[in-house]
Amino acid sequence: MTLADALRRAAPSEAAAAASVGGIVAIVSNAINNLPAGLIARSILSTAHASSRITDAALIGVDLGPNLSITGSLATILWLSAIRREREDVTFGDFLKLGIVVMPPALLLALFARLLI
Repeated sequence: MTLADALRRAAPSEAAAAASVGGIVAIVSNAINNLPAGLIARSILSTAHASSRITDAALIGVDLGPNLSITGSLATILWLSAIRREREDVTFGDFLKLGIVVMPPALLLALFARLLI
């Protein structure tokens, strides 16, 4: 069974599938970086012929997921480098503490808003 098949069978409704996909893609985006995660998600969703709701949820996950930690996106790593050149001390822990407070509510609100539309 492929990931696309698992996606089709996993959730009882399109809304549940979209919320699940958004959350999973957000976690994967943070773990492996948002560019490869986005490419993988696109391939799976294309193969599964996913609806626009599910595809939008994946895009939300790819966009917001990397805000949890520094390693989530190349842009964050580059910004951190620029900030440190200005002699500002932002540690991985500092970024993670803020990311834990900001990213999950933003992700949930964005996914909820998309599911309502």
